[in-house]
Amino acid sequence: MKAVDNQYYQMLLEIQTIDFVLVELTLYLDTHPWDTQALQQFNQFAQARKPIVQAFEAAYGPLSGFGTSVEVGETWRWSQTPWPWQV
Repeated sequence: MKAVDNQYYQMLLEIQTIDFVLVELTLYLDTHPWDTQALQQFNQFAQARKPIVQAFEAAYGPLSGFGTSVEVGETWRWSQTPWPWQV
């Protein structure tokens, strides 16, 4: 497993925090689809997540496979460790 620096953990925690909020808002919106404030919050967090994920993946590799993460560079980095769930 490759060594990771402190910034790796900070960025990953920020992404995980935003993902938690998005999951909770998704569950809420499933039962309250008319709540425009919740929908606005969901969209704000979804937009805020994009540049953080892009910066993380550019520095440390993809967060997920199956086409949801774009490979940056000339090598397939998904097979390189550590994966986000290993830290």
